[in-house]
Amino acid sequence: MGTETPDSVADALIARLPGSPDVYPQKIDLAGQALLLVQLDLAAYRAASFLDDRILGPGTKGAWVALSRAAHASSTAFNARPLHFIFHTGHVGSTLVSRLLDETGTVLSLREPLPLRTLAETYDVLGQVDSLLSGAEFELLLSMFMRLWSRGYDATGSVILKATSSTGRLATKILTRAESARAIYMNLHAEPYLATLLAGQNSPADLRGHAPERVRRLRLRVSSPIAPLHSMSIGELAALAWLAETFAQRDALVHVRTRVIAVDFDDFLADVAGSMHRIVDHFGLEPGARYLADVARNPVLARYSKAPEYAYTSDVRARVLRDSRQNNREEIRKGLAWLERLARADPVTAEIVNV
Repeated sequence: MGTETPDSVADALIARLPGSPDVYPQKIDLAGQALLLVQLDLAAYRAASFLDDRILGPGTKGAWVALSRAAHASSTAFNARPLHFIFHTGHVGSTLVSRLLDETGTVLSLREPLPLRTLAETYDVLGQVDSLLSGAEFELLLSMFMRLWSRGYDATGSVILKATSSTGRLATKILTRAESARAIYMNLHAEPYLATLLAGQNSPADLRGHAPERVRRLRLRVSSPIAPLHSMSIGELAALAWLAETFAQRDALVHVRTRVIAVDFDDFLADVAGSMHRIVDHFGLEPGARYLADVARNPVLARYSKAPEYAYTSDVRARVLRDSRQNNREEIRKGLAWLERLARADPVTAEIVNV
């Protein structure tokens, strides 16, 4: 870094923050009232499957700055582009669609920014005694990030933010306040969703880790009792995940129906060209006829979108699901039975489960 000091790095990043996505707000610390700014470029955005701590390395240039200072600088943000969203229920092809949108050459993709998770967690406790922010402070913070996420490069026609699955609970809130924003909400039916989740080696830890937050959301939705988490099998926890995230999708489709379309991943894979045509039209993109003609043969479809160094095709996915249905037959049965029991006891759940 030569003669650069932490203060000089921070000053340089703050100076560029209003107008350049090369300065990325990577993490927010509400307790410390600070924001981590890091230097990225277009290639780094395209390479990143997730904009979390995995983008940080020994050579990353960045600095923590006071949140108030970043808020003041971002109040004059420019180079704004239309900001749209990909919400999803988890493991349903959202990263693949985001990477296919990269191929248009006009989209800047933001995949799973960490601050959106912090905003969702903060929104959950607004108005409660343990909330660090008032409602007004939350609105100001959300406005700041919406401005910063909207910054684009010269060739950027639109910015499309792919959310983390659990942050879909903010979809209605975000789309209600951002009247020009559009979104797709990617999903799967319950059975293939359970088979997909249970195929993952890390799924048990992931499902248990997110279960407390998901069950708190569900308890606000359903009228019948929900069993304690410690008594639930891993298949039932997968079913809980499907139901909690599908409720969030239902909210967005009901409350912002003209600007959100649902995209079933199995339907997407059955007609990639037609599905991408529908998606780019919905987002108002103009990638050209050649893109749409070739998209079903795009090399992105032959790689694992979360780790492109690995090959992964629809045939591989079909084999993974087939193996999961065999190896996890009993847990899939338990999860589907849990959904059916809840649907019999709760009319709102039945509206989702019985679609």
